[in-house]
Amino acid sequence: MLNLITDIDGVSVGHASDLVIGTGVTAVVFDRQAVVSMSVLGGSPGSRDSAMLSPENSVQAVDALVLSGGSIFGLDACGGVLDGLREDGRGLSFGNTIVPIAAQAILFDLMNGGDKNWGSQNPYQRLGYKAYRAAERGRFALGTVGAGTGATTAFLKGGLGSASAVTRAGHKVAALVAVNALGSPVIGKGPHFWAAPFELDGEFGGCGYPVPFKPEDTGLLIKGMEPSATTIGIVVTDAVLTKAEAHRLSILGHDGLVRSIHPAHFPADGDTVFGAATGEKLVNSPMEFMEICHLAMVTMARAVARGVFEAEALPYPDAKPGWKDLFG
Repeated sequence: MLNLITDIDGVSVGHASDLVIGTGVTAVVFDRQAVVSMSVLGGSPGSRDSAMLSPENSVQAVDALVLSGGSIFGLDACGGVLDGLREDGRGLSFGNTIVPIAAQAILFDLMNGGDKNWGSQNPYQRLGYKAYRAAERGRFALGTVGAGTGATTAFLKGGLGSASAVTRAGHKVAALVAVNALGSPVIGKGPHFWAAPFELDGEFGGCGYPVPFKPEDTGLLIKGMEPSATTIGIVVTDAVLTKAEAHRLSILGHDGLVRSIHPAHFPADGDTVFGAATGEKLVNSPMEFMEICHLAMVTMARAVARGVFEAEALPYPDAKPGWKDLFG
């Protein structure tokens, strides 16, 4: 186990990053279509082709999921992923036409100091295609990479994080998240992560909780009122789930955000989580599904902290520092 979302068999991850602009794209590609749904609890979301993922709608499975910076411009990244899928013959056949199925969520990283004067065409379709072509199984980078390239939090650099776990029945569960929160992943001014109770093997510093908590530790600490927020993520299991159960998985992923970001789901956040099932292993009892849901929450919380722990400051004046810059 690599403690990554690619621990789920048949899941590949690819990044494309642009440090001049300060943005990027992450593509999650399934070897075989995965059953997917999603839920949105932030007040300012942005997504592409998300309505089809509602449990009551007809589309049951997708070829890929896309996480991107760029706010509304970033929605073009999904087009680049679709281009790559179509080139590879992935998708549904309609006569002589192949139609891949993919969905996307975006975060707002347009005020992080990068050069956003990209000319007449934004770079996101190109970045989406590049991320798709880079997708592979196994180990991949965390932190300031892909959709986490331009991400920030209240006073620290945000980033791209991932974590995995296995239930007692042997189902794998894993999360991937781009942490661009309005709030903070650390308690007060740090270094302690809100996700500390879930940490395994010092994966984000091993700092634990402060003793005792100070009153200001639980006070309001946010970036400000600019719309430079939104945490977007994916929870995947190798279990056989219905679309409604994948929707429940996405909601438990949001529980992971609540346990690792203070506050989460604010009006200026667009917090969005996908839930996906690759269908490799049967679920034999309600309790087995309950444990999958529990680990959806736990792995998402751990992934948030890992993304911030591994993030490095962008190469711009006045860029927000990485956790390691302050506490490393």
